[in-house]
Amino acid sequence: MDHVASSAPDARSVPVCYRHPDRETGVRCTRCERPVCPECMVSASVGFQCPECVHGGGPAPSGGEGGGTARPMAAARPRTIAGGTMTADPRLLTKVLIGINLAVFLVQLAVGESFTQRFELIGRAYTPLLPGIQGIAEGQYFRLLTAMFLHGGYAHILFNMLSLWWIGGPLEAALGRARYLALYVVSGLAGSALTYLIAAPNQPSLGASGAIFGLFGATGVLMRRLNYDLRPLVALLVVNLIITFTPGFNIAWEAHVGGLVAGVAAGYAMVHAPRRNRALVQYGTCALVLVVVAVLTLVRTGQLT
Repeated sequence: MDHVASSAPDARSVPVCYRHPDRETGVRCTRCERPVCPECMVSASVGFQCPECVHGGGPAPSGGEGGGTARPMAAARPRTIAGGTMTADPRLLTKVLIGINLAVFLVQLAVGESFTQRFELIGRAYTPLLPGIQGIAEGQYFRLLTAMFLHGGYAHILFNMLSLWWIGGPLEAALGRARYLALYVVSGLAGSALTYLIAAPNQPSLGASGAIFGLFGATGVLMRRLNYDLRPLVALLVVNLIITFTPGFNIAWEAHVGGLVAGVAAGYAMVHAPRRNRALVQYGTCALVLVVVAVLTLVRTGQLT
């Protein structure tokens, strides 16, 4: 890892918290512009401030190495470690995703099994409540996406939504909304594509687990980048994987593995991309994952038709 080792700033290095030199951060105090890590940042009316500025002891903002005039506020807009824009509600998108999942689940309860069978992930098969052959191989590619918002019961959706809140909220705050949404979608689609490729064509699959495992993977990459203790996350992930592969739970392990691998790949690009081409690397990696998803989908469709 790169560290700040001299008094002359290097524009290519990632700043470290001025109170915790072992923690890299992309957020700066909006008043004095010193780098601050999540533990030190204090929410202000605009962005975040360091503890000294909050208590009135911070230095006034300067416009350069030699003092001078203050820089415009727009130039000092705080950014996340991944380059995303800091927002007043850093968990808003996570709340929206939870709301969408809950709303779709209520529709499942109200409409019945016919709704679930129309939108769950299935390769190619006859379904009891729908006419003709159904499935992705029949051109119903939307099932790769819609299956991510369906759930098989109260315990299923409760566990997934709690996981989404615990893992997704902090990750959204660290990445920013656009990057977080891209990560969620590509992880979920990767899980769906691997399930479609490997699972039996008449085996239905549904749930947000693929996307959530992608968030697990990206969180691990982020925590390692910030030198946080990974043991609690690893323990939680191991427990989830044990449950995933335990016979009798009827879990589509393909979605979990596909989402996890995609989440690690996209998450690595999110937090390790060079600042100069940050957006290109981040969204380019997500696009590459989508290309892999498309290839796997076409290969499996060719096998089934």
